[in-house]
Amino acid sequence: MKDKIIKKATDMFLKLGFKSVTMDDIACEMCISKKTIYKYFSNKEKLIEEGTEVVHQKIHAVMDEVVAQNHNAIAENFELRKMFKEMFQSFDHSPAYQLKKHYPEIYEKMMANEVEDCSTMFRQNIFKGISEGLYRAETDVEAAVKFYYTLIFSINENTMLEKDAYELEAKALEYHTRAIATAKGIEELEKQLSKYTY
Repeated sequence: MKDKIIKKATDMFLKLGFKSVTMDDIACEMCISKKTIYKYFSNKEKLIEEGTEVVHQKIHAVMDEVVAQNHNAIAENFELRKMFKEMFQSFDHSPAYQLKKHYPEIYEKMMANEVEDCSTMFRQNIFKGISEGLYRAETDVEAAVKFYYTLIFSINENTMLEKDAYELEAKALEYHTRAIATAKGIEELEKQLSKYTY
């Protein structure tokens, strides 16, 4: 029952907003009593906290899935964007923006995890791209990782609409790739850009 509550609540939070969904709404939607929810979660914050952890795990499962497909480094980044678009396309408002605005402590905790995981992934992608001759061998990997995640997280936490965030992220990916790509990498980037629509 606990997992069902987390799943339903998280779906509702992401679609309707963390602030606007009440415990009553969740109970009503699930045809259970509010008491049942409080049996597992002492308050709404606890439910949001566990829900964001589930979303975090889901995102990383998707990332691992894409990496396992063994695309070249640049194609991999574009595939990841495509997967995220599919995951979040039904939302009007950026979940990260809402969480930061209404539940800053939960947001901070989530971001600490995300920064660590995303840095690892961005770093692996850059090393992979260097070995494939798509990124320049002299790239300052740590600086490139830091620049890129700062851009991506800043877009997500400061952009209210999911659609706008998605478009800005696409531009950030192009900007990041052009900054470290070799001539061969630029060719691959142009190929990817011609295939994907913002």
